Amino acid sequence: MHTVSVIGFDGALASAITGIIDLFRLAGVTWARIHDEPPEPLFRTRLLTTNGDPCRCINGITLLTDGSWNDGELPPADIIIVPTIGAPIIDVLAHNRQLVDWLSRQDSSPRLLASNCTGAFLLAEAGLLNGREATTHWGFSNQFSQRYPEVICRPEKLVTVDGDIACAGGGMAWWDLGVYLVERYAGPDASRQLAKAFVIDAGRTSQAPYSALQAKRYHADATVLQLQDWLDRHFTQTIALSELARLAGLSERSLLRRFKAATGDTPNTYLQLLRVEHARHHLETSRRPIDEIINTVGYEDVSSFSRLFRKHTGLPPGAYRSRFGR
Repeated sequence: MHTVSVIGFDGALASAITGIIDLFRLAGVTWARIHDEPPEPLFRTRLLTTNGDPCRCINGITLLTDGSWNDGELPPADIIIVPTIGAPIIDVLAHNRQLVDWLSRQDSSPRLLASNCTGAFLLAEAGLLNGREATTHWGFSNQFSQRYPEVICRPEKLVTVDGDIACAGGGMAWWDLGVYLVERYAGPDASRQLAKAFVIDAGRTSQAPYSALQAKRYHADATVLQLQDWLDRHFTQTIALSELARLAGLSERSLLRRFKAATGDTPNTYLQLLRVEHARHHLETSRRPIDEIINTVGYEDVSSFSRLFRKHTGLPPGAYRSRFGR
């Protein structure tokens, strides 16, 4: 039986702790009960805090724990999971320096480290994600990338796995992380049974359909900010790089370099994101024909924009409207 240690801390999201524990504790159990078979538990779990004190979650719930992660006499875990940070992220990082130091020493042990949502900040703070692919909640991905530039952040991905470190995206992505880890440690049959028993869509791979356009304005380049303002007003037009360079008073090469340094995107990619975001808004709030919406945001080729839309959201326009439209 595999052992899973979930790391508790004040300000954590309760559902990310109790939910992942439920998944592991009921793997091999719920499916068997449904089919009137003897349950065969596959994992043991424990919730650990710094000193074994109760975990005070962000919603006011206090969870009893099974001990301290600092207890050297505890048998080693096969999996260590850091749940979502629900409180202000910077405060949690500042108040958990002991945990960060302890996590930094786990990289050399033969176990898998995982995080859900903003829990990735704790792994990154410990230096565990440098040079690795990771994901976090899409809404905090800019902050994450700015604080940890050496991490290869993939905010569009629901789950990333790089060696023995796995990260899940925002919110309820611990479902997907749990199903993945059950498959990795107990096999595909166990994970499929778990997904069916908990009615989890195990085919999800992206959190892009849930994300809004990142403002990409957390920078101090006034020239690029002015260009972003201009693009926000003129995104429906055909815009050449030479025109943007003229407006900025820069050479095209300098513009590309500064725009990418400030926003993480080229001007053309930023323009595409603006158009996709406006199309998303129309699909969510109106019943206008899709080809009319595509024309409204500055595209004439419906198939070309549909491919672009799917690239950035993970869904074609029609499927996006079906899922998120009013």
